[in-house]
Amino acid sequence: MSTPPATITAAAPVTVTVRYFAAARAATRLDQETLTLDAPATVQHAAAVAVQRHGRALASVLTRCSFLLDEVAVHGLDQPVSDGAVIDVLPPFAGG
Repeated sequence: MSTPPATITAAAPVTVTVRYFAAARAATRLDQETLTLDAPATVQHAAAVAVQRHGRALASVLTRCSFLLDEVAVHGLDQPVSDGAVIDVLPPFAGG
């Protein structure tokens, strides 16, 4: 009797909420949006999908942004994101 072939299953998509502040909000014209990403997903992946949706204006802003993942500072855009995560996009703020 032969062994049945192995079944390859794709990872479930990852849904994240991206919240935009200041110049990022102006570039997207949104306070926040939900993105569905292929797994495994990272902060960089979420940023790339957002740029695909919103274009050059957002791409320009993102080069100056810092990010929070579930309210914790991101120290590398290769940071993995899990389903239900919240990513905050924080451009530099002026004032004092």
